Order: sequence, then structure tokens, then C-alpha cells
Amino acid sequence: MAGLRRWALALLRGSVPTAIGLLLWFAMGSGEEKSQELLKELPEANPQVLAERREYNRLIMAALREAAETNENVAQRPVPWRK
Repeated sequence: MAGLRRWALALLRGSVPTAIGLLLWFAMGSGEEKSQELLKELPEANPQVLAERREYNRLIMAALREAAETNENVAQRPVPWRK
């Protein structure tokens, strides 16, 4: 009888942390789905914002290309320079 009680207590002590871990796992999984839905609705999905971002990236790449093609130190240029 004492051995059976001991086994039941050991099983309980082992199953409680496992159950808590599974509950936390499911809670995090549902939060991940919500965050994926939120990412789909970000302003970057807006075509106008996306076009502005592409133009900005194009200007940055042009500045980097110019810096790579010249021997001048472009970091020492005066601040208000634009392409």
C-alpha cells in the first residue's frame, strides 16, 4: 500500500510540471498566431509606404555606389549634401 502511494505521489510530482509546460506552450502558440496576423496588417503592406521605402532604398544604394566608385572620403562631406 505504501509503495502504491509512493508511486502515485511521484507520478503527480512529475506530471504537474509537464502539464504547466504544455499549458505555457499552447499559450505561446496562440500568441504567435496573433502576432503573425498583426504583421500582415502593418503599414508596410500599404502600397504607398512600400513605394516610399523602395525610393529611399534606391537613394541609399546610389549613395553607396557613388562612395564605392570614388576615392574621395564621402563621410567628410558637408552635411546637407543630396544626390
